[in-house]
Amino acid sequence: MPVLDGGGRGATTTFAQRNLGDALVTFESEAPLIEKEFGGGFEVIYPSRTILAENPVSVVDKVVDRRGTRKQAEAYLQFLYTDAGQEIAARHNLRPRSEKVLARYAKAFPKVNTFTVDEVFGGWTQAQKEHFNDGGLYDQVIAAAKAR
Repeated sequence: MPVLDGGGRGATTTFAQRNLGDALVTFESEAPLIEKEFGGGFEVIYPSRTILAENPVSVVDKVVDRRGTRKQAEAYLQFLYTDAGQEIAARHNLRPRSEKVLARYAKAFPKVNTFTVDEVFGGWTQAQKEHFNDGGLYDQVIAAAKAR
């Protein structure tokens, strides 16, 4: 890996635009964007197992109370997981959680076996400590990459 970018979009640009690296590991939602932005010629390979990217959403009490937007925020939060909300997510390359919507987009979202942070890494607290705290595995990877 000639470059270790700080984020997914930067890594995509390095790989697809600057032609650096032999493979790009990224979110599946990036694949159609790469195709659209940089054209064809990229092969997308799905792993046999992958981590379930759970995008958390919440209503922040002090913000909605200060702005008077609690009703709208809670309605939006409830809408996200309806079939209509999941349809919008699927159209924007995000794997729907609704089995019904996922079935309609089966061609765009091949079946993959997923696991969660809780199942494999003992939860976010443990994963943070082991992988991302100072001196954790992420720091070790960065140090090894810089040493090359």
